[in-house]
Order: sequence, then structure tokens, then C-alpha cells
Amino acid sequence: MTPSRTRPPFSGDERTQLLGWFAMQRAIIHYKCEGLSDEDAHRAVLPSSPLMTMAGIVSHLRWTEQTWFEVLFLGSPADGPQFSQDPEDADMRVEGVPLAQLLDAYEKQCAISDEIIAAHGFDETGRHPDFTSARASLRWMVIHMVEETARHAGHMDAIRELLDGETGYY
Repeated sequence: MTPSRTRPPFSGDERTQLLGWFAMQRAIIHYKCEGLSDEDAHRAVLPSSPLMTMAGIVSHLRWTEQTWFEVLFLGSPADGPQFSQDPEDADMRVEGVPLAQLLDAYEKQCAISDEIIAAHGFDETGRHPDFTSARASLRWMVIHMVEETARHAGHMDAIRELLDGETGYY
């Protein structure tokens, strides 16, 4: 089921506003995938970026959520394809994985991230000793993930239009 694409209220506390925008950007990722075939989800349309597919972006965002909130913030072990240098961009290499499976994994990872965010204050910093980025506050990490998710939603806008002509802001 596609999450609701609802903007946060015009007034509210920082947490409500920030997490509202984050939720909406995540919902746009799902929206951009609606009605897309697995074949199209894996089709590259940007010659200079063969891994920049709808499926690849969904997988990348799933692993990026895990990196920032579980690894860098909580200090969990740095595991997952995003930490592999062989092959490069392994988190986007999802040939043969159904889009529905990738979206489900993304949704589950977002739920884990939401639990972590809910349990901590925005001023707390990450705990992983091996990454400089772990020194960032949770606030910084959430803002970064809003930016990361929105940037890739924009990529998905262009890719989707090139795939089947489907357009739409949200």
C-alpha cells in the first residue's frame, strides 16, 4: 500500500514538521513506482548511469536508511552491500529482484528508522567509532535523509517520464 502523500501541518513543533516532510518524501518514492512493471523498474534510461533504475534507487534508499540510522547513529556493524567495494554501487545492483520485494524491504527499513528516530532526541549524535559522519546529530541525519530521498525522488520523476511518459508532482 502506498503511504499517504500529505504535507505536514503549516505549524507544529520541529519533530512534527521535519518527520512530516521526511514521510512525504518517502511516500513519493512509492508513488513513483505505482503501476510500474518489473521490466521497466529495472530498465536503465540514462546512458551515463546504467544503475540508476527505479529498482536500483529503491534499493539504494533502503540501504541508505540502514546506514544512517542503524550503523552511523546506533553504532551497529557496517554490513550490507553499500559497504562493499566489489562491485562498486552494490546497493543498486538488484537485477532480477522484483520491485514489490524492494519496496517492501524499503518500507520495513523505514519503519526501523522511524523507531530509532522516535526513541532519541535530535541533539544526540551517532555512535559508530569508525565513521566521521557518525559525529552528526540525529537532526542532521534526518535532514540529510530528507535531502537524499527528495533528490532521488527527482531522479525518479525523470526516469518514470522516460520509461512510460507518466508524470506527476505528488
